[in-house]
Amino acid sequence: MAAKAWGTQQKIVDEIFFQNDAVSLCLLVNRRTKTMRVIDFRAGPTAAKRAFVLSLAKREGVEKAYTLVERDEVATWTKLGFAKEASIPGFYKRSDAFLLGCFASPRQGSGLVESETRIVVAGSAGQGPDTTHYDLAERTLVHAKKLAKETLDRALPVVKVGVLREPEVRKLLAAAFKSGRALTAFEPFGRDVDRRHFSLTARGGFELIVSTERQNCFGNAFVELLHGPKTEVERVGIIAALGTLRDKLLEEGVVSAFAFSPSDDVPLASVFVANGFRRTGLLRGQLILGEARKDAIVWSHKLANPAEE
Repeated sequence: MAAKAWGTQQKIVDEIFFQNDAVSLCLLVNRRTKTMRVIDFRAGPTAAKRAFVLSLAKREGVEKAYTLVERDEVATWTKLGFAKEASIPGFYKRSDAFLLGCFASPRQGSGLVESETRIVVAGSAGQGPDTTHYDLAERTLVHAKKLAKETLDRALPVVKVGVLREPEVRKLLAAAFKSGRALTAFEPFGRDVDRRHFSLTARGGFELIVSTERQNCFGNAFVELLHGPKTEVERVGIIAALGTLRDKLLEEGVVSAFAFSPSDDVPLASVFVANGFRRTGLLRGQLILGEARKDAIVWSHKLANPAEE
């Protein structure tokens, strides 16, 4: 087993490899959010795979484990105790990706219930399906659509795009966390990716920091906003900023863009709706905001159709 720390992310995320005759895995362990992405190099629902994922999650203090796979691997991971939570259309350029997750070793008082196997499929605890979290996300989407509709006829500000360097980003992240507005620390979502940071500015002192993580071989981009809107002026500005970035990604050949947002944040959800993103799932317990663990709405936007190129 070997571990590699991501120096630019202040060792927040560790990349851990494990391989033997039965299992070949890479695990991206996020120390801040206590989540772990499982990347599987060998297909098949083996007992050894399940046992290793569970034991490592316990050892590393992970509360949520998830994986991203192609359609033909979904059944494999459901047999291992993971539940399908979301999809990302066009993630692999000409095919979709699916996100499956489970809870492991949840915190006391988090509202997540442990089973005897220390793994709980999202939404399966209790006597029947718990729809509370999904109902909240649905209400957020309904209100976000109404809010986005109100913005349709409004003039949006002109947004300029600037590229930021790592030292600048670290300072901006520290300030955002100090103020309590940070939605993310721009941690790695995948491996072998191209990470870039942008400053999107408009008149009146508006600025939004956005980071993108791209897999150029597949033409996808993970989009992260450092903060959401606090005021109506900010909401309109962020709508314009995200639209400008979306158009830039399209010009650069990105096929599929996706993002996460807290499931209870209506103004931020309206930003994605206004820019043509669709809700394509809900990741249970995926985010940490302050001391609270929150569900994440998955937003997807298929910017181009490779078949038409």
